[in-house]
Amino acid sequence: MAGTEDARRPPALPWTVRLQFAALSLAHRPDGSVRRLLFSLGDLHAAARPRPDASGVRSADVTVDASRGLWARVFSPSSAADAPVPVVVYFHGGGFVLFSAASRPYDAFCRRLCHGLGAVVVSVNYRLAPKHRFPAAYDDAVDVLRYLDTNGLPADLAVPVDLSRCFLAGDSAGGNITHHVAQRWSAMTTTASPSSLRLAGVVLIQPFFGGEERTEAEVTLDKVGPALSMVVTDAYWREFLPEGATRDHPAARVCGERVELAEAFPPAMVVVGGLDLLKGWQTRYVEALRGKGKPVRVVEYPDAIHGFHAFPEIADSGELVEDIKLFVDEHRPTKS
Repeated sequence: MAGTEDARRPPALPWTVRLQFAALSLAHRPDGSVRRLLFSLGDLHAAARPRPDASGVRSADVTVDASRGLWARVFSPSSAADAPVPVVVYFHGGGFVLFSAASRPYDAFCRRLCHGLGAVVVSVNYRLAPKHRFPAAYDDAVDVLRYLDTNGLPADLAVPVDLSRCFLAGDSAGGNITHHVAQRWSAMTTTASPSSLRLAGVVLIQPFFGGEERTEAEVTLDKVGPALSMVVTDAYWREFLPEGATRDHPAARVCGERVELAEAFPPAMVVVGGLDLLKGWQTRYVEALRGKGKPVRVVEYPDAIHGFHAFPEIADSGELVEDIKLFVDEHRPTKS
């Protein structure tokens, strides 16, 4: 019983983190829907920086399809590397309805990934719901991979890259996108013409999965963390899924025997937070992958709330970058 009471206790967070979550909470109505004007006032954007920052990372925006506003921000180390560096294609979170690749928390996190992993990071600015419902975000993500496969990365990168060893990564809704895009790309490349872009691994940071039933974690941890509640997650699903669909739609419920996995589906790293109400669905996802013989590494942070990765003030955020580096290094080619 004591353990259950401890699990219900709100985590101790730095005041800077509490302030940002309070602002995000104000941007949601009691029914979980978003006050978009209010949110837009707080969603500050960062511009791309062609000159290296203090950590040696520079960035540039690449247009993929101007007709639908599809673009990506490419982060690259400024110093030359002896061997090709890995490429990480990143999908931001926000319940499929919030944020962009230019949002300051995601610009900053991708810079940290670029520096910490020694990798080129491609952050995708996919279209958002409810204006663009399922499967728009998945289609955009796949089209960015097609673009990279055909056109490669900008020619002025200071480092060589190897697209035959590419990683997909994302948090929350971006973790959901990571799974579905990895499945689509793996299925396509085994049945279509050979591709130069091959997936070496996927990193799902607290992925956003769900279903009509309530897991024990959803009930126990509802409103414990400041980022999410069942009211908010339900609202996100209503805005993203096809009108009339339930949360048992295959885009949301990714568990059990119904999960389809291509033979070439890559090794996965799944990040779970001990105070994240979504962790029950994440555990079921891991079980589904293992049940189909796929290699999975689970990295759990017992005291982590949903969205902890975006706050360098939280110690687990720094450890996460180190854990991702270990996973990437394990699944990238070694120097000859």
